[in-house]
Amino acid sequence: MKHAQGTGCKLLLLCWLWFCLCTELTKSFLILMFPRSFPQAYNIHVNGVLHCRVRYSQLLGLHEQLKKEYGSNVVPAFPPKKIFTLTPAEVEQRREQLEKYMQAVRQDPLLGASEMFNSFLRKAQQETQQIPTEDVALDICLSNGQKVTVNILTSDQTEDVLDAVATKLDLPDDLVGYFSLFLVREGVDGGLTFVRKLQEFELPYVSITSLRSSEFHILLRKSYWDMAYDSDVMDNRVGLNLLYAQTVSDIERGWILVNKDQHRQLKSLQEKGSKKEFIHLGQTLKYYGYIKFDPCITDFPEKGCQVIVSAGNNELNFHVKLPNEQMKEGSFKVTRMRCWRVTSSVSGTVSKCEVKLELAFEYLMSKDRLQWVTITSQQAIMMSICLQSMVDELMVKKSGGSIKKMLRKRHNGSILRTDSQQAVKSPPLLDSPDPNREQIVKLSTKLSSVSLRGISASNSANDISGNDFHGNYAFEGIGDDDL
Repeated sequence: MKHAQGTGCKLLLLCWLWFCLCTELTKSFLILMFPRSFPQAYNIHVNGVLHCRVRYSQLLGLHEQLKKEYGSNVVPAFPPKKIFTLTPAEVEQRREQLEKYMQAVRQDPLLGASEMFNSFLRKAQQETQQIPTEDVALDICLSNGQKVTVNILTSDQTEDVLDAVATKLDLPDDLVGYFSLFLVREGVDGGLTFVRKLQEFELPYVSITSLRSSEFHILLRKSYWDMAYDSDVMDNRVGLNLLYAQTVSDIERGWILVNKDQHRQLKSLQEKGSKKEFIHLGQTLKYYGYIKFDPCITDFPEKGCQVIVSAGNNELNFHVKLPNEQMKEGSFKVTRMRCWRVTSSVSGTVSKCEVKLELAFEYLMSKDRLQWVTITSQQAIMMSICLQSMVDELMVKKSGGSIKKMLRKRHNGSILRTDSQQAVKSPPLLDSPDPNREQIVKLSTKLSSVSLRGISASNSANDISGNDFHGNYAFEGIGDDDL
């Protein structure tokens, strides 16, 4: 009797396990057949744009590979499997857990820079967009409006495409790292919006093709902030031409401000073909080397102020329009930002959602007073990337490291940081702008002498960025003398 009961229990258990297995197989089938409607297919977004769509099982496979390669003590905990069908609340809980997991992996210096993690995202991007691996021609824009066409594979990553552009331009290998590829959007009025810097986890051809709009382009631009490194670039003919074209373009767009006398000097140098002298004069001008962002909103000095933010010279510059229509200008030094974060909120439906991005940083206003400053902008992630690259550059310089090595591997790995960084004195936060400066009208941008031989991610469509903080190592070196 006992034997019969035991056999019955075993049979019941086997039947139950078989039912569970069939259920899991059915789920997999539904994911493959109906990935858009199935709740356990997760969307990973980059700056509000769908990067790829993955299943729980794929993410679990990635986790197991990372754990095998780097050890359980390094890889963050992964949301466990469930035997029973998930309730809506459990589905949302798992989504949040997976989101935190992906963010934790991405932010880890070892895991986030690993080829295993980045190749997973690249492969998933290509599969999601259903673009086969084949030979294609890709246009890369230069600052003067010219295009360089490179022959690549659709599966080539950002570094491969950058190398192909360098080869086509005849730019030496030791200068390639001084430049990066940026995804930009050109407006009908000719205005340029920086969407993001292309990352090592994406395929440029797939990224630009999936946008399905002629407004978007891939732009080659210098990727460092300290103008002292301009001399390295200008020692090479191609590097000089690229830097010259960028300087001219930034002046034309009004990103670099000039007065009438400076305008005449620049025009004279350009007519003489004195490119180095032109750049040297440009280096003395306000906002040289800055990236200018689209008009947005800030809560400093008052909530709801319109602001134009520019990034450069280890700072975020604010050109604020106060509620009383008065214009004020001020700067926030990166060395006085204790940390920053990018957050998002979503309204609308999954198929057509409106995403609001915010960059908030905690700033040392005075010796004993920290204050949060928030910028509401669709370019918040790009701003965050600019801040991080400024800090990376400062830390490498502080530690006596090689800027060339840092720049070369910037798009293929994380930067080693030291424990402190000398802070820079900050100017008054809000001053009246200089009324004696005006935008230059037009300068010729020919690059005739250039030889033409031969990413904050999330896995949900409803929340594309987490509340993670980016700690600032450069802030730790600040001292009383700097205040």
